[in-house]
Amino acid sequence: QVQLVESGGGLVQPGGSLRLSCSASGFSLPWYAIGWFRQAPGEEREGVSCLHNHGDSPYYADSVRGRFTISRDDAENTVYLQMNNLKFEDTGVYYCAFTDRYDYSCPTGASEYESWGQGTQVTVSS
Repeated sequence: QVQLVESGGGLVQPGGSLRLSCSASGFSLPWYAIGWFRQAPGEEREGVSCLHNHGDSPYYADSVRGRFTISRDDAENTVYLQMNNLKFEDTGVYYCAFTDRYDYSCPTGASEYESWGQGTQVTVSS
């Protein structure tokens, strides 16, 4: 059973930075996709970024492209989300999610992922 643990959330001022981590364990196939999603109060869960370990380019939502960077450390089985120039609208609970049902690209819809972390709160406030 795949387990995901997120960390790195917190309170930051607008323009600041945070780096989220998603540590994965319990998977057996040599390919996987990790997605980052966020959910603000009263809003639907939104896809932010994703990558596939056999894919070319990661995906970024328009709202974060140029500010967020997703990366992975295979030795640590960890995927990171570096968030720079944070804005008020980036506030929410951030979740990472896992799927091994795709052999090349990462899906962008939440329903395509089988395993989820517990979430980490990101608050952008002055």
